[in-house]
Amino acid sequence: MMRKRPLFPYLRILLALACLAGSGLACNFPAATPEISSQQLAQTLAASGGGQVPGLPTPEPGASLPAPSAEAGAPPAASETQIPPSPLPLVTLPPATPYWLATPTPGDPGAAYTYYTQPGDTLQGLAGRFDVTVDQISPYQAGQANGYLPGNQQLTIPNTYGMVSPSTPLLPDSEMVYSPTSLDFDVAGYVMQAGGYLSTYQGKVYNETVSGAAIVQRVATELSVNPRLLLALLEYRSGWVFNQDVTERSMVYPLGFEIPDRQGLYEEMMIAATQLNLAYYGWRGGTFGGLKFAGGGTLHPNPTLNAGSVAVQHLFALLYSQADWQPAIYGAQNFLERYAQLFGDPWGRAAAAGPLLPTGLAQPVLELPFLPGEYWSLTAGPHFAWNAGTPRGALDFSPITGGAACAVSPAWTTAASPGLVVRSAYNAVALDLDGDGREQTGWVIVYMHLADYERIGSGVWVALDEPLGHPSCEGGRATGKHVHIARKYNGEWLAADGPVPFILSGWQAFAGEGNYRGTLEKDGQVVSSDSSGQQGSTIQR
Repeated sequence: MMRKRPLFPYLRILLALACLAGSGLACNFPAATPEISSQQLAQTLAASGGGQVPGLPTPEPGASLPAPSAEAGAPPAASETQIPPSPLPLVTLPPATPYWLATPTPGDPGAAYTYYTQPGDTLQGLAGRFDVTVDQISPYQAGQANGYLPGNQQLTIPNTYGMVSPSTPLLPDSEMVYSPTSLDFDVAGYVMQAGGYLSTYQGKVYNETVSGAAIVQRVATELSVNPRLLLALLEYRSGWVFNQDVTERSMVYPLGFEIPDRQGLYEEMMIAATQLNLAYYGWRGGTFGGLKFAGGGTLHPNPTLNAGSVAVQHLFALLYSQADWQPAIYGAQNFLERYAQLFGDPWGRAAAAGPLLPTGLAQPVLELPFLPGEYWSLTAGPHFAWNAGTPRGALDFSPITGGAACAVSPAWTTAASPGLVVRSAYNAVALDLDGDGREQTGWVIVYMHLADYERIGSGVWVALDEPLGHPSCEGGRATGKHVHIARKYNGEWLAADGPVPFILSGWQAFAGEGNYRGTLEKDGQVVSSDSSGQQGSTIQR
C-alpha cells in the first residue's frame, strides 16, 4: 500500500527579481513567470513540512549513505490513487556501460577519492564539487585549467566531506537535457496513447489555452529539459499520464510544490524544470550548494556523481523529507524504476547518442547579431541563458535608434551564422546551425525579445546577416528594447565565459562579478556592459 503524502499548507512566496535600471535595457528574463531560487523553495517546503525530521544515520567521515534495501518500502505518493504498473518491462543498468555514463562507485574513499573524469568536467567545476582548490587535484595540469578535461582521466582528489549522498548514478546527463536521446520521442503521441488525465487536460499558459502535451513540450523546448523526465515526474507524483482518476488536489498542484501563486500544470512544470536546471548547471560549474530537504535537513551530493543524477536528487529533496527521500529514489518502487518502466533503458539511449559535450568542443564562427557598420550597446554581460536555472550564457544588445524605451526598434536583429530557423514563437527564435531541423542536436543559437511584427517564421533557411526580427521588450520582463542571445550544444546551455567562450565577430565575452556584468574584449579593446547604454558599452561591428 502506498502511503499518502501530507498536504502542504498554503504559503505565499513573494519573489522580486531586481531589474537593472536605465532606459537602454534592463532586466531580461525571457520567462515572464517569477522564478524561485533553490534556497527559497527549500525554505518554503521545509516550513510547511511540520518541523525537523530526524536525520539519517551518520556514517564514518567520508562515507556515502547506503542505498536502502528492497524492504525499505515504497515512497510516499502524491496521489491517493494507486498507479497501476506500466506494461513496459523494468530495465536495469546494462553491465557494460561507457565510462561517461555511469559514475564509479568508490565506497568509502578514506582520505581521498579516486575519480574518473566525465564529459563536461572542468578543473574549476571539480574543485567546487569536491570543495578543494584546483592544485589539490592530482595530477594537476595547468594547460587544462580553462577547458573540458579529457574523458576517463583518473584523478585523486582529497576528501573534505563527512556524510554525503549515495554514489549510485540515477540518470545520464542526456536524459536530463533536451538532447539527442529525445529525437525519436513524440510527446503528444505518447500522452494520447497513455490515455490518462493529461490526454484530456487543457490549461492556461498566460492568456492561451493549450493541451497538457503542448505544455510539457513547451517547457521542455524552452528550458531544454528532457520531456521524458518531465512526464515521468508527473506520473510518479500524481498519476496524470496513465490514470484518469486523479485527486482534486493534484489537479491544482500536479507535482506537489503547492505554491499558491503557481497553480496548474504549466506553473508546476516550470518550477520543476527550473530547479532541475539549477542543480544540473550548478553541479557542472561547481557552484551547487547541496541538498535541502522539505521539513529540514541538508546533505551534500556525493562529489563523484554526474550532473543529471544530482539534478534528480535535488528535485526530490525539495519534495520529500529527509527520511522519505532515499526510498523515493533508491528504495523499492523508486522513481528511476518507474522511469524505466515508462520509457525503457535511459542508459542504452545515452550510450547510443554519445556524450553531450565532447572534449575539444569549439564554437563555430559567429558574428554580432546586427549588420556591419551599425552601433549597438552591450546592455548586459553574461547572465541567465533562459531563466534563473540556466547558466550565465546570454548577452544582451540594444540598438542605438532612439525612441521610447520599449518601442519596437526599426533596426534588425540578424543571423549570427547561416542556419535553419527551427522555432519562431513567443518572441523567441532558435537558429539550428547544422540544419537538421532538430533543436536537440549540434549548435543552436537562441534569440529572445524579437517583436511579433516582421519576425521570421519557422522552417526558413537563412544566410549570415539575414534579418530575423526587431529588438523589443516583448516576450518577458524588460525595461528597454534589446535582443538576448545565447547558445546550446546538443541541448545543453553553455556559459558565455566558460570552456567554450562566447565569441561574436572576434569579441570574446567575460563575466563580471554579478549577473549581467561583464565585458567583450578584442585586440586590446574593451566594451563594458551597461544597462543604460552609456559610453563604454557601445560596440560597432
